[in-house]
Formats: sequence, C-alpha cells, structure tokens
Amino acid sequence: MFYTYVLKSLFDNSYYYGYTSDIEKRLKYHNSGKSKYTKRKRPWELHYIEEYNSKTEAIKREAFFKSIPGYNWLKEKNII
Repeated sequence: MFYTYVLKSLFDNSYYYGYTSDIEKRLKYHNSGKSKYTKRKRPWELHYIEEYNSKTEAIKREAFFKSIPGYNWLKEKNII
C-alpha cells in the first residue's frame, strides 16, 4: 500500500504534503530533522491520510494536493 499524507506543523500550523509506503517511518523521518524542508518546522503531526494500491496513484494525488485546485479541494473539505 501507498499513502498520500498531509502533515501539520505544531510549530507554525503550516502544512506539508507527501507520499510514502511506510507512514510511521516517514513521520519519524520528518520529526528527526533529517529533511531539509521540514526540520525547521518541527514537530509535525499526521493531519490527513489517503491510501492507494499503487505508487503512481499516491504520487498523482500528492501532485494534486500541491496544485491550486488541490489546495482549494483541501480547504473545501476543511482538511486544511
């Protein structure tokens, strides 16, 4: 299984979008400070997740979240 996720920073309430095959490992990675982008906004919490059967589907959904229509969809659904 693959996952598309939204993390929320407890530092400044910003959001981060990504995909992974191991959500627990990925969250630990973001909170460890090893990610250049997310290390300054730690700690992170898992805010929203979707499950997919293929990596391709998860990547496409992540790209959607990062687009203007995806941002608007997330806002309309009160996810962000």
